[in-house]
Amino acid sequence: MKENILEILKNLNFTEYEAKAYLALLEESPLTGYAVAKNSGVPRSRIYEVLDSLVIRGDILVSPGNTPQYSPVPAKELIKSRRMKAEENFELAEKSLEQFEHSANDRENIWNIRGRNEILEKVKACIRSAKKRILLEIWNDEFEELESELSQAADRGVNVTVIAYGEIVSDFANVYHHYMGHKITEEYGGRWIVISGDDSEVVAGIVSLGKDSRAAWTMHVGLVMPITEVMIHDLYLMEIMEKHKELLEESFGENLVHLRRKFSIHPDFKKHYLD
Repeated sequence: MKENILEILKNLNFTEYEAKAYLALLEESPLTGYAVAKNSGVPRSRIYEVLDSLVIRGDILVSPGNTPQYSPVPAKELIKSRRMKAEENFELAEKSLEQFEHSANDRENIWNIRGRNEILEKVKACIRSAKKRILLEIWNDEFEELESELSQAADRGVNVTVIAYGEIVSDFANVYHHYMGHKITEEYGGRWIVISGDDSEVVAGIVSLGKDSRAAWTMHVGLVMPITEVMIHDLYLMEIMEKHKELLEESFGENLVHLRRKFSIHPDFKKHYLD
C-alpha cells in the first residue's frame, strides 16, 4: 500500500525522498528533521535539503525555533493545490500553443486586404509592432494619414526610413525623395504603398483605388526578404543618383528613361497592372 502511495506522489512531482518525508509526516507530526529522517528512511545527510524543498513548495510547514518542527499540509489541501496548479498550467499551455500556432501560420500565409482604409489600418498595426526599423515606400496622400503612428515609432527608437513620392517632409524620419516620383505616378496610373517592419513582415499593395484597393500582408520569408531587399536597393539607387545623376543620365537618359524602356513589355512604355 505504501509503495503505491509513493508512486502516486511521484506522479504529483515529488522525488522519492520528498514522498517518503511527506508520508512520514502524515503518519506522525510535528517532527524534527532528525525524526523525519529516522521515520522515513531518508539519509540524514539529505533530510534538510529535502525538507527545505517541501517547505518552499508549500507541501509542509515548519515552526521556527532552536529545533525546527515540521508538519504536513493536509492531504486534501495538497491535492487541491496540485489540481489548481495543473489547471493553471493547462490553461497557460493552451493559450501559449494557440498563439504559437497562430504565429507559425502567419509566417507561412499571405493575407489579402481589400479597401484603402483597411490597408492603412494594417500598415498602422505594422508600424506599432516595429521595434528596430521601418522601411516605407509611400506617396504624400498616405503619409499624412500615417504620420502620427510613424512619429510615435521614432520616439520609441525605431529607425524610420521613407522612400517618398511627392513632397514629404519629416523631422523624425530619413526621407529619400524618389528622383522620378511624378513620372512614376503617370506611368503606373496609381499609387502604391510598401512597408517592411523589422525585416519580418510586409504590407504591399495599390492604395489609389478606394474600396477596390488591394494589398497583401505576410510574414512569409519568401516574400518579406525580396520585397525588403528591393526597397533597400531603391535606397542604393537614390544615393547613387544623388551623387552621380549627371553621369548616369548621359548613359541612360533623363531619369534613366532608356533603362525603363528597355525593360518594359508595353509599346507605350507604361505599366498596366491596373488594367
